[in-house]
Formats: sequence, C-alpha cells, structure tokens
Amino acid sequence: MELSAKKWQPPGKNCGLCGETSCSDLLRRWAAGQKEPAACPYYQLDLAQKKEAVETVNRAANYSGHDILGHPYDFVLTPLPGELSARKIVLPFRGDLVEKLQIKSGDYVVGRPMGAGCPIPHVLQVITADQTTGLLTTWVVGPQYAREAKVIEVQAYHMIGFEGIAKEIRKEPVLGSRVTFLPGFCMMNLNHTALVNMILAKKCGLHLCLEDVRILSGA
Repeated sequence: MELSAKKWQPPGKNCGLCGETSCSDLLRRWAAGQKEPAACPYYQLDLAQKKEAVETVNRAANYSGHDILGHPYDFVLTPLPGELSARKIVLPFRGDLVEKLQIKSGDYVVGRPMGAGCPIPHVLQVITADQTTGLLTTWVVGPQYAREAKVIEVQAYHMIGFEGIAKEIRKEPVLGSRVTFLPGFCMMNLNHTALVNMILAKKCGLHLCLEDVRILSGA
C-alpha cells in the first residue's frame, strides 16, 4: 500500500541517507517524480510489508561465524516462526514505570540496554507486560516502526533474557551451559553471552530461552 505525501512526511532528521541534503529536498524530488518515498529509511511500510522485509533480510543474511571484532560465536539467535525478531525480555531500571505508564501489549517503548553497556537505544514492540514485576517481553523493531505511533520512553533497561531459534550452529547449546551467540538483529554485530535455561527441538530448529545476558567486547 503506497502512502501519499499528505499522509506521510519524512521525520525532519535531515540525515542524508536518502541521498538528499534535507527532508525538504526529498519532498521536492518526490513531488517532481524524481525520487521514491522509499528512499527515506523512515518510510512507513504496512505491517505485512514489514514482516516480509524482515523475512527477506533473514533469508539474505550472510553470517561469517565471527562478530565484528573477529570473535567466533556458537550460533545466531533468529526469530520464532512468523515473528519480527528474537524475543527480548527486558526490565526497565525503574520497574514501576510499566504500571505507572500503563505499558501494555502492542505499545512501543524506547530505551538503552544500559545494564549491559550497549550504547544504542532500541525501539521495542511489547508482546506482554507484567504489571507486578515490570518485565517486558518484546520484539526489537527499529525506529521505522514508531514514526507515526506513540512511543514510551523508559530511558534505560536491563537485558534479562532472549528467546528464539538457533541457526548457523557451530557449537550446539547444552541446557545449563553458558553460550556465546549473536542476536540476528544486533546493529553492533557484537557477540552476547548467556545461560541456556530451555531447549526445545522443533521442526524449525532449536527453540532456546537464554538468561543472564551480557555483551562480549574483549578478547
């Protein structure tokens, strides 16, 4: 479904990723038929297109067996079938914000995994929100999902766990062991480490739950 200029506007970031010097220049080129709106990385795709795009990226991904620092990983953690990313379980530094801000399924939240030392804020879509503990089970979706939606700022959170399908397995995970893995959506392409607390063998692959997550940056 195409979106007209009346229904969509670039975000005004003037990031230059579309090849123009400003969002205004992109709009002028668009109006003149010289540029497509999809040149903007924040262009809104409908949900079906988003899922298709994620699946295309997953199919096209070429994993080398090493992260950006050259360190090997045991496997890549990919989404459960039909989902947007591996599930990420997070706990805001202030767990009471989940109840205070009435965060619920379907909401978008943004924050930085400061407990693990990651410098990149993440946009997350909430799958479930526990009002008692403050735990949020989410998908990592990226900024384009939140351009026309309300986004709840939680500032900082702890990474509690991940859930997904292990692919590109180089060392098979064992229940109770500590593993080194690469989240398939990690923009920094850095290895993470975690403890395996669930393994289910399914047709789609090994379904894992991982906890005590840390980012590996050393040798």
